[in-house]
Amino acid sequence: MADAPTELLEQIPLFEGLPQKELERIARSFKERRFSAGHTVSVEGAGGIGFFVISEERGKLGPGDYFGEMALIDDQARRTATITADSDLTCYGLTSWEFRPLVETNAQIAWKLLQVMAKRLRESEQQQISI
Repeated sequence: MADAPTELLEQIPLFEGLPQKELERIARSFKERRFSAGHTVSVEGAGGIGFFVISEERGKLGPGDYFGEMALIDDQARRTATITADSDLTCYGLTSWEFRPLVETNAQIAWKLLQVMAKRLRESEQQQISI
């Protein structure tokens, strides 16, 4: 199975600005996954252990879009959306047990993760507050 392309990872806020050496290290932890059109990749409310970066898709999401980042931190995380491939889908997956050592040995990745999660929380709170 192929590693994730570093050019793809650079598009993700969690990894942007990381040195090339770190991106290459992270890319080796990803595994290529292919899904046929119509396949349900994740189901809202179901448990999830993987983070996915989309490489090829001709539907609503495209290269650089991602989902499942909460699963990198919380193995018990429930999916917040159902993801179904509109067309044949190529993506790269990373499990929490592959990601954890990367975070534990690289403070820059840990800090980026905190920033992304804080942004998501803030956006979620703003949506709930509107009257």
